[in-house]
Amino acid sequence: MSTTHSTTDHRAPGATQRSSDEVNDEIRALWLRAGGTLSGEQRREYQRLVLEWASAAPRPASHAQLKSSKAA
Repeated sequence: MSTTHSTTDHRAPGATQRSSDEVNDEIRALWLRAGGTLSGEQRREYQRLVLEWASAAPRPASHAQLKSSKAA
């Protein structure tokens, strides 16, 4: 039985959010440690990381934002 080691950064509420690049690096490391097949625990960690990555990923500017920036 292998032991998994998580490098997850559990930050306190209100702490600075990690960048999508930082979270992506951790996702890649998780897959490397797992050898391409995730255990149940690793799958839960992966799901949490994907949600964190999605919230950290830059959002495309909306049409209204683009329009107002051109008018300025």
